[in-house]
Parts: sequence; structure tokens; C-alpha cells
Amino acid sequence: MEILELMKQRHSVRQYKDIAIGPEQRIALNHLIEEINGEAGLHIQIFYDEPQCFDSMMAHYGKFSGVKNYIALVGKKSPKLEEALGYYGEKIVLNVQELGLNSCWVAMTHGKSQADVRKGEKQICLIAFGHGETQGAPHKNKPLQAVCNRTENMPEWFLNGMEAALLAPTAMNQQKFFFELFSDSKVNAVCGKGFYTKLDLGIVKYHFEIASGRKLQS
Repeated sequence: MEILELMKQRHSVRQYKDIAIGPEQRIALNHLIEEINGEAGLHIQIFYDEPQCFDSMMAHYGKFSGVKNYIALVGKKSPKLEEALGYYGEKIVLNVQELGLNSCWVAMTHGKSQADVRKGEKQICLIAFGHGETQGAPHKNKPLQAVCNRTENMPEWFLNGMEAALLAPTAMNQQKFFFELFSDSKVNAVCGKGFYTKLDLGIVKYHFEIASGRKLQS
């Protein structure tokens, strides 16, 4: 499936059916997470058929139901950890969607996960996933001029990247990011202040890079 179409189809889902994740889907997700952990030096972990984490007051407050599968985003503490987990977490989220499943980024509205968080590591958030009761609904977007420095005569690759960036999930749909396209065709992205904006920046960067085919300045 074309990547922009996949991004358009993927929406946050909080209610799930009581259907187990299939063996082929498990193999694909396990392989992807193992590959990411090896490449990025992260400690992302996946849990199937584990209902306790979302059987909590906070999860019910967050309107979650039927969640039995989740991914714990864990890594070594560093200033870049949140951004890295956002970037690679969104890679997993889009893969989940491609496998015919649904997902939701979850920051605080969950109980205790079963993740093995070692000394010097930190769990940033979770990704709930499974067979959704619905396919979710699209979020509202900021206008293009609010999130980048160029709105006219944009190269097609940059426009594709920005369209993808606006489709990216962000905490409370705050979209506190900004892209700058320079005259030498280099692109920089920064985040504003707020809850989980560094995580959001990683998510948005993944969307931009995969849709534009261009790497952002680090």
C-alpha cells in the first residue's frame, strides 16, 4: 500500500474486540521490533494477551476497553530517547496498520506494564494495538503555513513530506512542530514546548522522511 494512503487510513483506536493477534502478524511484529532494537539500540518490548495493564482506573478514564496487546517503548536514558522512540514507534504503528490491525499511542492512561525496564533505562509510553471496534476518526490539522516556512513553490517531495507530517499523531493533537526548508534543499524540524513534544517530533520526522524520501538534518 502507498505510504500516504496508509497514513490516511490509520487513526487512534481505544476500544478493541476480543480477537487474538494471528501467528503471522506476531511473527512480523516480533521481527520488526527485534530489527529496530538492534539498529537503534533500544529495548522496545511487545506483549500479547496481557489484559492487566489496561484494566486500571486510568485506562478506564482514558476510555480504553478490550486492550490485551501493547508495545512498551523503552530505551537507555538520553536527551534523544523520546525522539528516537517516537520515530521508531511510529514505524511500528504503521506496520501494525499494514497488518490489518489498529493502534493508539498511550502516555499516562494505563496501568503498570510488564516491561523489563533495566537500570539506566526508561519507559516513555505504550502503544495499544489489536482488532479495533472501529477504524477511528481523522484528527483536525493546522494549516500548512502554521507548521512550515514555505507554502508556495514547494518541491513535490517537500509537499509530500509535509502532507505526511500533518497526518502524524501527536499528543492531544497539539501539532507543536515546525519544518524549515532551506535554499540548499536541506530540511530541519523542531518542536515547541509541551507534554511529549519530543516524542511527537520523532513521530512527525518518520512521517516526513518516509513520504518525502529525504533525510532530515539531525
